[in-house]
Amino acid sequence: MLLKNVKKFLKNKMNLKELYQEIILDHGKNPRNKGKCEKFNKDAKAHNPLCGDKVHIYLKLNDEKKVEDLSFEGEGCAISLASASILTETIKGKDFDSAKKITSEFLEMIKDKRNIKDDNLNEDQKTTIMSLSGVKEFPMRVKCATMAWHTFVSALEGKNTNE
Repeated sequence: MLLKNVKKFLKNKMNLKELYQEIILDHGKNPRNKGKCEKFNKDAKAHNPLCGDKVHIYLKLNDEKKVEDLSFEGEGCAISLASASILTETIKGKDFDSAKKITSEFLEMIKDKRNIKDDNLNEDQKTTIMSLSGVKEFPMRVKCATMAWHTFVSALEGKNTNE
């Protein structure tokens, strides 16, 4: 019985890993919100000279401090593009505090193997963000996954960055 449960667990874990890979590949090949959003009022850009990844985040924050629009331009590896795409898709429409909390949870997840538990996200959004959790096993790829998120925080806070 124990062996059967272990096999079931491993199969589910492999299915989850495959799902995560599919999500990353889809966002990497078909990035959402790519390009300059209209009437953005905050932006920030970053460049990772070690691998060549570049990202420019465009943010439209309205008077109620809600992320009305969010987009990016950039080039880089599939993880970098997928992460920027996932960021924009997840954060668009959130208020300032929620956006900061989600971003903080994402960055903690990458460092500490935590799950995303934010109440402002539905299960699909949590799964999509969690698809990037595997990069922590590859230290050289962590910056690829986090650069857009750090850049978003810089834009949100009215700073510019060049990682």
